[in-house]
Amino acid sequence: MKRYLSVVILLAAMALLAFSQFGCAAPQNSNTSTVSTPTPEPTPDKAAIEAELIKIENDWPRIIKERDGAAVRRMEADDIFLVYPDGQPGGREQDIKDIEAGALSADSWEIADLKVNILDKDTAVVSLRNTVKNGKYKMADGKSNDISGQYRSVDTFVRRNGQWQVVASATVKIQAPTAAASPTPKASPSPGASPATTPAAKVPPPPKPSPKASPAMKPMSMPTKTP
Repeated sequence: MKRYLSVVILLAAMALLAFSQFGCAAPQNSNTSTVSTPTPEPTPDKAAIEAELIKIENDWPRIIKERDGAAVRRMEADDIFLVYPDGQPGGREQDIKDIEAGALSADSWEIADLKVNILDKDTAVVSLRNTVKNGKYKMADGKSNDISGQYRSVDTFVRRNGQWQVVASATVKIQAPTAAASPTPKASPSPGASPATTPAAKVPPPPKPSPKASPAMKPMSMPTKTP
């Protein structure tokens, strides 16, 4: 009996060893994982984006006239970075303060060379040239600076939560080219006389830089009359 049990145990051990070496599970297919296809980015509607950004830029006359600080809060991002024409940095709170105080005025504000460069569906850059006539910027001490002249502005827009906002804006004044001095004709020396030295033509001094203009120098067309 013991010999019989020994044979049975030996056979069971051999079967267990064979099972552990070869197994009975079916081989798994390593290629069953699903490869996801990336969804292509939607093509931006450039015409619609351009129209919306132009509308935002052209709303500044109304904002200034009505001292609409709430509109500035909507259109300028909290983290906007501004560079004023005098090179000083600024931010949204300064813009809001100036708008609500009515610090900016002008007889006319003309826009030219307006271009919209759409980078993607949520980012665009707008460049333009402003011509300000009889412009005034009233400072905190009550004095007014003349900001008349031509300016080049670049605004960077980003769409956040469906709303286009300016995140960076820089404005520089366009310096008028200096008129070239006409050459002075040389006088013919008289016979026997020493040639006279022709005085050098005076070169007009370079134009003085204008005082600090309005902090954002936003592109706008000033209204010609009150509705």
